[in-house]
Amino acid sequence: MRKKYRNILIAVFIIIAFLFLYLSNANYSQQKKFKYVGAKVCATCHDDEKDSSYKIWEKSNHARAFVTLATPRAFEQAEEAGVKGQPQESEKCLNCHIAGFGLDKSYFTDTYNKEEGITCEACHGPGSEYIDISIMEDKTKFLANGGIIPTEEHCLKCHGEPFFTFKEKFREIEHPIKKSK
Repeated sequence: MRKKYRNILIAVFIIIAFLFLYLSNANYSQQKKFKYVGAKVCATCHDDEKDSSYKIWEKSNHARAFVTLATPRAFEQAEEAGVKGQPQESEKCLNCHIAGFGLDKSYFTDTYNKEEGITCEACHGPGSEYIDISIMEDKTKFLANGGIIPTEEHCLKCHGEPFFTFKEKFREIEHPIKKSK
């Protein structure tokens, strides 16, 4: 009789263990891995008379953030900061001069290009999961799919006082979307 209960107990334990593993694996596989798609992908929807976000970004210093690391001024600043070698290869510089720095290649689609610098996704989050217009137009869905609404604190991760005044600088990159009539 005791052996029978032991076998039932073992069977129940095994079933519970398998259920636990199955459910935790199912939850893990349902988690989304947000990937960077690059500014040119953003331009497909954000580059027209209703939404000129891409054109505003394209004219900004953010769009040239990576390229500027090859200038003589960048080499001077890098040397002052103790950076050896090429600023375009320095972790210290790239941390603020490209979107998604430090992530392994699985976080980037083939359309991502680090030479685009500080793209839309540096401020708004990797776009792979919110790229669909029905998600972009719904703030809750946008946020649930990796979208970010940047704040002053977000900007201050790379920009610092006294040369950076959030309200003043934000006006330079602000890109409101015109409502359809």
